[in-house]
Amino acid sequence: MAHAFKVGDHVRWNSEAGHASGRIVKVHTRDTEYKGHMRRCSEDDPQYEIHSDRTDHVAMHKGAALQKIG
Repeated sequence: MAHAFKVGDHVRWNSEAGHASGRIVKVHTRDTEYKGHMRRCSEDDPQYEIHSDRTDHVAMHKGAALQKIG
């Protein structure tokens, strides 16, 4: 199945501090442990690992939380 986003896409999302942006570095399609928590992922509902533009922070979000930039 085609994913809404791919590695290298520039995206934005809402964070506790307002909008954040970054580049997708990995697409997870199987359940995976991330920062001590199990994240549920599948081919139909992947989660995306994103490296922030402003910090070294790496976040993981479902596609519904992301918006492609450019």
